[in-house]
Amino acid sequence: MSTATGPSSADYPRPHAHVHLGVFFQGVNHTTIWSDPASGSQIDFETFREVAQTAERGLFDAFFLGEGLRLREQNGLLHDLDVVGRPDAITQLSALAAVTRRIGLVATQNVTYNDPADLARRLASLDVLSGGRGAWNIVTTDNSWTGANFRRGGWLDHELRYVRAAEFVEAAQALWDAFDDEGAPVEVRYAGRTVELVATPTVPRSAQGHPVLFQAGDSPAGRDFAASHAEVIFSAHGTDHADALAFAHDVRRRTVAAGRPEDDVKILPGTQIILGATPDEAREKARWVKEQQVTPATALSLIGQVWGEDLSHLDPDGPLPEHDPVVKAIGETRGTPRPGRDAVAVARAWRERATEQGFSIRELVLDQERQRGFVGTPSSVADELAHWVRSGASDGFNLTPWVVPGGLDDVVDRLVPELQERGAYRTEYTGTTLREHLGLRAPVPHRRTLVTADA
Repeated sequence: MSTATGPSSADYPRPHAHVHLGVFFQGVNHTTIWSDPASGSQIDFETFREVAQTAERGLFDAFFLGEGLRLREQNGLLHDLDVVGRPDAITQLSALAAVTRRIGLVATQNVTYNDPADLARRLASLDVLSGGRGAWNIVTTDNSWTGANFRRGGWLDHELRYVRAAEFVEAAQALWDAFDDEGAPVEVRYAGRTVELVATPTVPRSAQGHPVLFQAGDSPAGRDFAASHAEVIFSAHGTDHADALAFAHDVRRRTVAAGRPEDDVKILPGTQIILGATPDEAREKARWVKEQQVTPATALSLIGQVWGEDLSHLDPDGPLPEHDPVVKAIGETRGTPRPGRDAVAVARAWRERATEQGFSIRELVLDQERQRGFVGTPSSVADELAHWVRSGASDGFNLTPWVVPGGLDDVVDRLVPELQERGAYRTEYTGTTLREHLGLRAPVPHRRTLVTADA
């Protein structure tokens, strides 16, 4: 959990920085409590509409949609503790564009199983229809499990995933910029190792030039890709200030090395905010939220993922299995933070820890799930968020509500006014496009010439 321990007022390197906020509508995973009576449907448009309009009422920069190209599985079966099904992100955001006026709309889209000319056209359409509020969260996938859905399992070598991503982005940008001085579209030719196209754009440039580019990679290769191509990084460094500051320094160093100004990439770590009227009330609420996120069934499921077998018959308040996992490596079909890790080593470490601490299965899993983000009163959390952005640890945050659609109400009604009182948050939208909200520069105007010359 974060604590506000940094310098104060003018000692900050960015004393007048504002907090930028986005909301991440995740759609799956146990961190959203879909079993709560206050939870809406993950499919019903009204759920998305209410979250997006609440965020816009709170003057957020962006509404961010995740995407999954295949339902998650465990041990060869559908993971039936998940909610099932997510609408296509661009379709959903296009509908939201009609019921919002200012908030940015970020679509997660995969570069491995899309075609550059087609995806560039659909993203440009979202950007134009929304009046310059569109954005693309660029993701890569190389596992054969997802690829099997497209009859292309394993076609892309792991070491080529960022080569493919870079070529895909360059081709899309070339299409978005392919207009002459009179605004007439011109043909683009691009030839790389994994992307080859000859196409002419069919959608005009938007009010912000082209969609804003987000990226979430955290490996060295992912950071280099973001430093070269992204305009916003959605990082996992949203809990510990020192960790976030080290990440930000590294990204800015890589951005300069890529020939860009260090402030060309905004950093919005994913995080969770839990508020209470008093510190004790906030801590109690955080404990309750965590227990709802890790139900007895979820605890058994997470243990079963490591052991590689169905352990739902075990008592969640009992001990861990005494035998070793039946698999060598933890599977990747559930989208866990631990895919590919040595299952036996993880299981033995967990069993040793449970024995030392006297933990049951569920107690161990609850203890493994570290407290994410910020817990406190609106005043104390506002101080922490302002400390983060003014010290340079981030430019803002991408919030994941623990329940939808009402999970943002506390933030908008109680936290945002506290930030505004500190001069650390906008009091109105001053622009109409997402690029303006984030304070980003216009897209590089000569990109088309560079790309076609290289082709």
